[in-house]
Amino acid sequence: MMQVERIWEFLQRLSPLTRSCLLAELERLELCGVEMPGSADIQARLRTELSKDGLTPGAPSPSLYFFAPLEPLLVDSAPEHANFGRIARGSLGPIWEWIGRDLLPIMASDYNEQMKGLIAADKQRQAQQAAATFQTKVTKSLEGILGTPEGAGRARSKLAAYTASPSAYGDLTKVMGALRAREALAKFGEALPARISKFDGALVGKIAAQLDAFRKNNADALPFALALVEGRLKTPWQLIRLATKAARSKRAADVAATPYAIAVSMVLDRIDDKRQALRIALKNNRVVVARDILVDIYNTEYALQVRIRELEESEWGTRLRNIMDAIAAMVDAEANRFPDDVDHVLKSRNLRSQYLLAGRLTYLAWKGRDAISDGAAFCKRLVGQT
Repeated sequence: MMQVERIWEFLQRLSPLTRSCLLAELERLELCGVEMPGSADIQARLRTELSKDGLTPGAPSPSLYFFAPLEPLLVDSAPEHANFGRIARGSLGPIWEWIGRDLLPIMASDYNEQMKGLIAADKQRQAQQAAATFQTKVTKSLEGILGTPEGAGRARSKLAAYTASPSAYGDLTKVMGALRAREALAKFGEALPARISKFDGALVGKIAAQLDAFRKNNADALPFALALVEGRLKTPWQLIRLATKAARSKRAADVAATPYAIAVSMVLDRIDDKRQALRIALKNNRVVVARDILVDIYNTEYALQVRIRELEESEWGTRLRNIMDAIAAMVDAEANRFPDDVDHVLKSRNLRSQYLLAGRLTYLAWKGRDAISDGAAFCKRLVGQT
């Protein structure tokens, strides 16, 4: 406790923005499973102090307006993998401080002062216009700096002073790409259904056509557009249908050759994020929450296995196997805490309902439909060649 008090005495000398970055970093480390004695107390005090300083998460601020176009792309977990098309919310604090201190300190200071007045006067439209202007300035500056190995190296080094996250630099490049394409992404998002309960048939073709048009002028921003689609899906794994529908067959090699193959990697990202969520639920003894997460993971795993042939022989299959092995180890460790004669809820066969009779019948129906679809596609290609 004495150490915590001494640490807190030091932290009070830091600026509110620096303390905000520190809080984000402590939360990220906790999500990654790093044990830090006294961290919970420090985090609680930081949240209280930041609230007093007007930096309550979600409250209007210059940085909130600046990052507003990225909101649909943000993830609240702390993924340390690529996470295509997504940006870790925890990276925004360090990136914002780097922009203000290293990238464009004078312009950032002017922007902050301007925005404080606009926010206080509740001039929403002018605030949005000011944010858009500063977004353009930051984007152009990033393009120049990150466009050379030397500049990228300096940016990586400077950013490391604000966070130890290995994904922060990757998120910085994503911020640049997403802001550069913000108008096109906003237009694409407006054309999507608000909620997609079932993603198949004609709807897949319609959205694929929209994506085709989008990527003609915004190819680098395609992962962000796919993330927008995924965010509207009631069943997120169905995003892979954009790739499987465009493929010559459902074989992994053919799916990988499509423009939307990255959708499969994005679904794997989601499983990996769920793995992190499962670990946190188990750590906090939230077994019911862990069970629901595990069911979602198993459903997604099954969908990948039955919708993509020869998956196990592909890089996707290798990654899926590694993730599922890690999940199995976590579940086993949790179950081993209980006596052998006690059945643990996370080991129940009902969690893998796909392997029961109803699930097998569904699997056979899918395979039959795929065979008909592949046969029709083959005949169509054959007719086109003659």
